[in-house]
Amino acid sequence: MNVTVFGFTEAQISGFFLTFGVGAFIAYMLFIILQLAWESKAGKLGTFVLLLALGFGTTGYIAKQVIQWWLSK
Repeated sequence: MNVTVFGFTEAQISGFFLTFGVGAFIAYMLFIILQLAWESKAGKLGTFVLLLALGFGTTGYIAKQVIQWWLSK
């Protein structure tokens, strides 16, 4: 039984949202981190430390996407 929603299968929908949905979430988190640095007047070093500490988790996801793209070439 192959159920489709608006002509897309469940695998296509989940693949789309795992790629672009998580990417949009990462961009929103980057905005939040930069807004936090701006409002706290952290300076250049403080902003770097915030981006390094709070943005470190996103590095793994981005690296995973790049590695998958590179291996599929």
